[in-house]
Amino acid sequence: MTSKKTTRILFADDHQIVREGLSRLIDREDGLQIVAEAENGLEAVRLARELSPDLIILDLRMPMMDGAAAATEILRNDPNAKILLLTSFATAAEVKVAIDAGVLGAIVKDSSSEMLIEAIRATASGKKHISSEIAGIIAEKRLAPTLSSRQKDILRLVAKGFNNDEIAERVGITRHGVKAHLAIAFERLGASSRAEAASIALSLELI
Repeated sequence: MTSKKTTRILFADDHQIVREGLSRLIDREDGLQIVAEAENGLEAVRLARELSPDLIILDLRMPMMDGAAAATEILRNDPNAKILLLTSFATAAEVKVAIDAGVLGAIVKDSSSEMLIEAIRATASGKKHISSEIAGIIAEKRLAPTLSSRQKDILRLVAKGFNNDEIAERVGITRHGVKAHLAIAFERLGASSRAEAASIALSLELI
């Protein structure tokens, strides 16, 4: 009798409690096994290259390298890699970037356990599995936020490594003005930091 092949999974999320929760969920399922965990995108890229897992589950928002960037790099190294993207907010602009790069699956984190397992099994088998929430957002074209020319100028300088004082001097506004424009950009891009905002804007070719 031939034993059922176990799907080896690499899971990357910067929150330990999330990793533990998914591990418990996976442990209850036949044929699924988490063989490695990563705390950030860079670690996920390294482990994917070293372990060649059957499925890679990536959180969208992670430090050092986000899920979309990690997915793009993993697929560059291995075009056949099967990746499922998890996001806690389906309005994130990076989702489309990752799907365009070749990610097979994308699902919101607050999905039911049954839906998550379904997404995992479908993606692992090579099927495209985009949750209805994410598919709807893509269809409505809400993934390309609008930035003003000033906000774009500021994010270009952020991407080059300038601090707020240096940016203020270069664009001719106050430091508080720079912070105000960045706050608006954060909200429109769904970002939580300067570096993340610049990364998203670059990935969407907004700057």
